[in-house]
Amino acid sequence: MNLSLPLVNAVFITLLLVACQDNELVNNPKPKPVSPTGSYRQCKNPRSEICTQEFRPVCAKVDTGVRCITTPCPSAENKTYSNACTACSDTKVHGYWKNACPQT
Repeated sequence: MNLSLPLVNAVFITLLLVACQDNELVNNPKPKPVSPTGSYRQCKNPRSEICTQEFRPVCAKVDTGVRCITTPCPSAENKTYSNACTACSDTKVHGYWKNACPQT
């Protein structure tokens, strides 16, 4: 079998490029989310239907609605709300921590 030089060069360059691909996901895994600090406060029933528009941010634990058979399963996520009343008026919120959620 007689392979031409341009074909051999193309195969060599292709192999070289594949070998040098960026392995960012392997070498730099996604950072773990930072947990909120302070005391956790659970939302109480009955929940408010009307809230003031004050800005005192809270980090709320929100039910994602995801139900899995295997783990890990993100059944809740953290979301910043403008205040505790606004957070707890959302029926998907379990509770909250004072201050905005930490940035990841």
